[in-house]
Amino acid sequence: MSAATHPPMGGDFTFYQKLNSVWHRRALHLFAFIVLAHWAEHLAQAYQIYVMGWPRPKAGGFLGLFFPWLVSSEVLHYGYAIVMLVGIWILRKGFTGTSRTWWTVALVIQFWHHIEHAVLQWQALTHHYWFGSPVPISFLQLLFPKFRVEIHLFYNAIVFMPMVVAMYYHMFPPRGEERAACSCSLQHEPLPAVAA
Repeated sequence: MSAATHPPMGGDFTFYQKLNSVWHRRALHLFAFIVLAHWAEHLAQAYQIYVMGWPRPKAGGFLGLFFPWLVSSEVLHYGYAIVMLVGIWILRKGFTGTSRTWWTVALVIQFWHHIEHAVLQWQALTHHYWFGSPVPISFLQLLFPKFRVEIHLFYNAIVFMPMVVAMYYHMFPPRGEERAACSCSLQHEPLPAVAA
């Protein structure tokens, strides 16, 4: 294993090094909880629209039932985009080989997703909406103006899928690939055969 994936010996670990080695599994569990909770909100919103027949402005997911003003603000969505971007970036060093490649794909896509939310947040703050739109509009919404819910489901899916692939290869590294410096791997090296 390379020195880049291992923290220094002797217990002088920085917080960042611990997150990507001895705390990596716990950090990934916490991050997965945040990601899945966000997914649940988007799926609840889609359920409210497509199954329950709610009008789009009233469909705010579970959180929107209690805090509709929060769900309709761009601050919540931009904040989550930042949390996702920072989380993927910070936990990236704990991945190696194929798993790091897929995690990096998720990082690149999330960076673009963050740009989309930054554009929405800027418009909400300045009240300068693009192309005469009555509300903030993202780049993809320029093509599909009435499908904001579906666009965000799409973005979350294309960020989530490479994260899942990365996690698979992180837990089950391909044969011959360097193992990460954490305890996430569920595949253990076979013990060497003992000569008779």
